[in-house]
Amino acid sequence: MNKNNFCVIMAGGVGSRFWPISRANKPKQFLDILGTGRTLLQMTFDRFIQICPKENIYIVTSINYKDIIREQLPELSDNQILLEPSRRNTAPCIAYANYKILKINPNANIVTAPSDHLILRENEFVSVISQGLDFIANKDALLTLGIKPSRPETGYGYIQFDQKQKEKKNANIFKVKTFTEKPNKELAQVFLDSGEFFWNSGIFIWSLKSIMKSFSTNLPEVSNLFKEGFNLYNTPEEEAFIAKAYFECRNVSIDYGIMEKADNVFVYCSNFGWADLGTWGSLNEHLAHDKNKNSIRGNNVFAYDLHNCIINMPDDKLAVVQGLKDYIIVESDGILLVCKKEDEQEIKQFVNDIKLKNGDIYL
Repeated sequence: MNKNNFCVIMAGGVGSRFWPISRANKPKQFLDILGTGRTLLQMTFDRFIQICPKENIYIVTSINYKDIIREQLPELSDNQILLEPSRRNTAPCIAYANYKILKINPNANIVTAPSDHLILRENEFVSVISQGLDFIANKDALLTLGIKPSRPETGYGYIQFDQKQKEKKNANIFKVKTFTEKPNKELAQVFLDSGEFFWNSGIFIWSLKSIMKSFSTNLPEVSNLFKEGFNLYNTPEEEAFIAKAYFECRNVSIDYGIMEKADNVFVYCSNFGWADLGTWGSLNEHLAHDKNKNSIRGNNVFAYDLHNCIINMPDDKLAVVQGLKDYIIVESDGILLVCKKEDEQEIKQFVNDIKLKNGDIYL
């Protein structure tokens, strides 16, 4: 296994669209929402252990989740768990990881990925990642994985690739033309029909040298902020420095801050059974269904005349549901959600409304 291969797993999100199952004290990445016996974070780790040495896998997460990470991934040392004192989006967390890795291996090639994705065909995924690592190891390039779209999805970002700029050594890699964030239904259909757009998976592959160069060019204020503490990384003084750096750092995503601005961005057009488990609807596609297309989890759910519904109830709760079509019904710790499936993107707003009125008690 190549000792220059590293992986950075981003695990700091709160998963508000999976509320009320996903809560602030234990978000979705730490849950076994697929019923496999492994949490989403553990499944992500299991995939990357096939690509990177165990000691080269880093988790970036909230300081509040340190104990959960240690419990779920006891294989990792404390130095491999990067704790964020506050949420500042993806660019700062990647900059933080860059400098940690730079201190250890300046020749690193890095895969950066979220912790809450579903990959159905893992062998294909490992092959794509390995080919991507080979590509960036010999080229000053930022590579993102694009997923062939199967529907006009409005909850994903899209990548347009340049069909005239295909890599000679890998026919699946193209120069990126444009990025578009979460289009409306009509535009998403245009993207699907054109054949020129892939979903943006949020999985990136780059050499440490290339991504740090791009930070210096496109986000110098973020890069310089984390550079100030270079001599403190992997020492007892790191925690205090990071607290100061995050206090001063602005909130910015890697997509907006780097990928949409850089001129050396490529996309690997792939199809390995990917899903961003960001909503109940995206999870529903991968669950068992009855003859009326209902997905029902819970031993004491009595369903009558239901069609195309998602029901998730604890086994110790009894629920009787009748006459609904296209609804999401979820109960967790005394909180009940009933929502139309077509409005599932509103769940995040529901959570914000609850926070404004009731504080964090139900979150």
